This record gives sequence, structure tokens and C-alpha cells, in this order.
Amino acid sequence: MIHLDTNFLIDALVPGSAQEALLIGWLDAGEALGISSLAWGEFLCGPLSPMAETFARQLLPIAEPLERSDAEKAAELFNRTGRRSKSYADCGIAAVAIRVHASLATSNRDDFVPMVSQGLTLA
Repeated sequence: MIHLDTNFLIDALVPGSAQEALLIGWLDAGEALGISSLAWGEFLCGPLSPMAETFARQLLPIAEPLERSDAEKAAELFNRTGRRSKSYADCGIAAVAIRVHASLATSNRDDFVPMVSQGLTLA
């Protein structure tokens, strides 16, 4: 399973982007896709077109909720990866991916690389 980070989903909706090509390849290979409720909420903050939102809802009909254990894991990731300003949401997105044993697809790999040593797998 591959979970999509907000920025990856946004970039994947751009025709001809590298992220679109990866997404199409994963879909063609039958890869299961998912998204955390945190990433989904960020995505809906937009701006986005009604067509992009409709497509994303079809592609990702369920958003994995943030559980208490995820919040605790996010705090652990935040504290172990340098307490970087504005990184707690990324830590929550990573925590959900870790719990469901999903790789995380992101366009901002540098933001998540510090979490790899804490159990995150990047797609």
C-alpha cells in the first residue's frame, strides 16, 4: 500500500507531471492507495478545482483517521527528528503510514527523510 502526502496528490493531478506518471504506474500495477485524514484535510484547503476534488474523492474514497496511537507516534517523531517548526502535521501523516504499513509518496522527500530511521518507508 502507498499513502499519498498532500503535495504528492496535488502534483499528481497536474497532467504530465512525474507524480502523475508514478500514480498511473501504481494504478496500472494494482497498487492499493490511501491517504491519512490529515493529508486529506490539507488537500481540501486548496485551492483546487471541483474536477480535481471529484477525481481525488474517487481515487481515495476513504481517509485513514488519526488515532490516539498515531498522535503519540507523531509526537515521538517530532521530538526525535529535531522539533522542526511546522513539521507536526507531517509527523502525523508519517505516523498513520507507519501504522498501516504503507509507503509514503511525497513530493517533499527532504521533509520526511529524517523519519525513515523511525520506521517510515518512502515510496
